[in-house]
Amino acid sequence: MAARQSPLRTDNVGVRLQRAGQSLWLDTISRNLLQSGALARYVAELAVTGLSSNPTILGHAMAAGSDYDASLRAFVAQGVTDPQDLVYSAALEELAPAAALFRHVWETTGGVDGYVSLEVPPDLAYSSSRSVSVALHLWEQARIPNLLVKIPGTPPGLTAMEELVAAGVGVNVTLLFSETHYLQTEDAYMRALERRLGAGGTVAVPSVASVFVSRWDTAADPILPGSLHGALGIAMAKQVYPSYRSMLASDRWRTLAAAGARPQRVLWASTSVKDPAYPTRTT
Repeated sequence: MAARQSPLRTDNVGVRLQRAGQSLWLDTISRNLLQSGALARYVAELAVTGLSSNPTILGHAMAAGSDYDASLRAFVAQGVTDPQDLVYSAALEELAPAAALFRHVWETTGGVDGYVSLEVPPDLAYSSSRSVSVALHLWEQARIPNLLVKIPGTPPGLTAMEELVAAGVGVNVTLLFSETHYLQTEDAYMRALERRLGAGGTVAVPSVASVFVSRWDTAADPILPGSLHGALGIAMAKQVYPSYRSMLASDRWRTLAAAGARPQRVLWASTSVKDPAYPTRTT
């Protein structure tokens, strides 16, 4: 279902974020979101320029109703019987049209923005070799130019991310929780680009570092005085951002940038309000 292409409202959050040099990405995906035209409206009217998903999001969407039943039956009829393969086949079936909605953003920004993400199974979080193998399979199966493979930022996950970026695969490194965690991710990304540069390859391989914010408050608020509730996540983010800026000013990064590298953008993840006492609207 095609969405009516209304002009962007100049007072909405997405437009204001764009003016500040930021991007608004949606952290959900479902078949109904696509078929109802809601995602197209978010892109056309609210300046949403990207989308992320994870196994939990996909699982909830598939369990919520019968939207996926026909597709799953068709895949089984084609001989796809492994539950994980069924889930990813159905996920790619909707990520492809979602990516198409962001394709113009990806093209006009030169590959800086306009991505969708697909995460490897969570049970691979501590196996770098299996993560690389599955990620490469998903990348080749999808054939979506503005797709990022999502890898958790465990130590083996960062090894997998380095190998994937070195192979030219765009990666969204997820589940980062501190400045130290971010710095480790940044270092692995630059090592991968340096490897590509040394081998004579292009260094224009995209990546984002997903730093989780509100989960700090979820964990810490019960043991902190009321005056500090809801403050720790933002404080952590304020530590990460200067590190990102310092990376951009480093000689190491300038060498890569001169060869055509793009910064590994920081994605502020898990920003939804978890405590019902907190305000849920932005004014």
